[in-house]
Amino acid sequence: MRGSIKIPSDMSNLYRVEKLIDTIAEKLNIQDELYGNISVCLVEAVSNSIQHGNKFDVTKIVNLHYYVENNVLNFVITDEGDGFDLDSVPDPTLPENVENIKGRGIFLITHLSDNISFEDLGAKILISFNLN
Repeated sequence: MRGSIKIPSDMSNLYRVEKLIDTIAEKLNIQDELYGNISVCLVEAVSNSIQHGNKFDVTKIVNLHYYVENNVLNFVITDEGDGFDLDSVPDPTLPENVENIKGRGIFLITHLSDNISFEDLGAKILISFNLN
């Protein structure tokens, strides 16, 4: 199983990500807990790409590619931005950041996925989930 969608950089297009997750979950018979983790991670990653990567520029696209390999569901999210410095993302668990509602996306993705990696200075994110 593999496929991809192109998402214009408007937050109203997040429903397309949710619809894709529903389709994948149904085809792969993904259970509720894993479904929730995938949903949170992908919505956060695409939201970050729209907001921080593409700066809400609707002429820029977020590409979301997915494939299953060796019983692992993989997602690759790419935006047209310049990337970011991962080390500069504040830790939302530190006391000075606990009340800040921003900056939780990367933290959530890191803790809810089985693997995450960044390429192209963060303009490309790979997120994986074990299916067994």
